Amino acid sequence: MAPTIKDIAKYAGVGLGTVSRVLNGNGSVSPSKREKVLSAVNALNYTPNKMASKLRKNETRNIALLVPIINHPFFAEFSYFVEDEADKFGYSVILVSSQQRVEKEADIINRIRRREVDGAVFVTHFAHKEEELLGCPIVSFDRVFEGGIPYVTSDNYAATKKAVKYLLERGCKKIGYIGSKPLVESEVSERERAYEDVMDETGNEKRIVNEVILHGNELSVAEEFFDSFPDIDGVFVSGYTLTQVVLSIAEKRGKRIPEDIQMISFDGSFGAWNPGGKWTCIEQPIEKMARAVVDVLVKKIHGEEVEKRMEFPSEFIIGDTTL
Repeated sequence: MAPTIKDIAKYAGVGLGTVSRVLNGNGSVSPSKREKVLSAVNALNYTPNKMASKLRKNETRNIALLVPIINHPFFAEFSYFVEDEADKFGYSVILVSSQQRVEKEADIINRIRRREVDGAVFVTHFAHKEEELLGCPIVSFDRVFEGGIPYVTSDNYAATKKAVKYLLERGCKKIGYIGSKPLVESEVSERERAYEDVMDETGNEKRIVNEVILHGNELSVAEEFFDSFPDIDGVFVSGYTLTQVVLSIAEKRGKRIPEDIQMISFDGSFGAWNPGGKWTCIEQPIEKMARAVVDVLVKKIHGEEVEKRMEFPSEFIIGDTTL
């Protein structure tokens, strides 16, 4: 296997960002570190991808990060670590939000295709054909494409299955699932599949409300859930914002958490973002995933081969919303 910039960094005993700056002739690097990198290049017989080198002649040293919304604790934290990791490689991050509007997301993608950036991290909310996205190197988060676009995700299926089984272990008999249905093929769909599998395996009735959530319609979706299943004693909520709404409606309807309804949230351990106690929740490794999408993107920019799919394990946190 041909050596990569990661191999060079390890051999030279320097960071990936230092290797990137030396190879690209961009940014400040001390003479001693530059010499270490060049020595490693010679020792490992590293040859940069010619096509990638040609593209980098017009490089901007910018990468785009496209998210559905910015004012959400998950995407705020994700964006922070993407920017921090990109800085190590000498890249600036242009953060853009589709604001959950298909026309704005399409416009942003067209700008990226015109190579106003060197690469992009996509958390796309709407459906796009893969050929529409190939103007520059791209890495996706959660969104699944059929072709060659790599993506990073967490263990949505395994984590959800563990959480639903925990509700059963805590004595819940009538467990519901409420979530936001993706508009595109996404790893998020694995959460509902995991819930259904546990219900089938244990002979329990499914109680599901899984709707497309856009522009703040969480309230109506949550109301529909409680109207449809007024007798639930456990609920798995697939998302932080939706969990806040579920807690609010449960209180208004005189349902105590966890005495009447035990609840587990996918995401929810955002510290100051989470007033009123600690939730029992699945905590995704946001920092690891954010840094991974940047690492994979930089490799793509350099013309290196990358894995199609990277999955990171989540942590199950016991809080105050289960018994």
